[in-house]
Amino acid sequence: MTKMKLQTVIEQQVATGGKAFIPYIMAGDGGLQNLREQLLFLQESGATAVELGIPFSDPVADGPTIQEAGKRALTSGVTLRGVLEEIGRIRHEITIPIVLMTYLNPVFRYGIEKIAQDCAEAGVSGLIVPDLPLEESAMVKDEFSKHDLALVQLVSLTSPQERIERIAKASEGFLYAVTVTGITGARAEFAANVGEHLAKLKKVSLVPVMAGFGISTPEQVREMGKLADGVIVGSSIVDALHDGNLDCIRELIAASKAVEIG
Repeated sequence: MTKMKLQTVIEQQVATGGKAFIPYIMAGDGGLQNLREQLLFLQESGATAVELGIPFSDPVADGPTIQEAGKRALTSGVTLRGVLEEIGRIRHEITIPIVLMTYLNPVFRYGIEKIAQDCAEAGVSGLIVPDLPLEESAMVKDEFSKHDLALVQLVSLTSPQERIERIAKASEGFLYAVTVTGITGARAEFAANVGEHLAKLKKVSLVPVMAGFGISTPEQVREMGKLADGVIVGSSIVDALHDGNLDCIRELIAASKAVEIG
């Protein structure tokens, strides 16, 4: 599955009405043996793609919910290598793109060339590396491109226009629009300028714009969906899977299909 496939499935979702929905889950939360069931459930429930977090001991972009999920996964002995092996084992059953969310340290430890090769062999479509600055992304870009992996870029609310344009031009698959200032986690409300921010991104981005961070309710999915090409929901999904509340996840995904356009 190529990096263009990731972009294409998002564009197709928007073209057919509604908006794209990418749930974030922590790989191995509850045990790596549950990953197949979790991915199949999300696929069958209408997720456009899945952002699959890799547990890490120092997750600087993650809020308390995702940090706790990472701790549970690490306690279960989950590793990046183990996750890629499991994805490869079940990949023939998963038709939606999988995007890994990991940090630079695990990428270095694994080896840039090796992780690119193993991601491609497992059927991963791309990676999000939140602590990799745009200016340093060349260190992984060639290997990722060689193996047809998208390198998704994040852009913050506080980025100046010139930087926004550079990040938007560099992003592949989709542009990850961070809708809050700070770490992940549910928010009661968003900054007043978030609509202006997303409109600005859509004007300059060559790939779909996905809004993420802080989105946790069906109402927020619809609200942010009006402003972007789709949404990414993390903490609410992680909590719901941990609690076995699958109806909550179905409602979040359904909300993305019911966004009023215009």
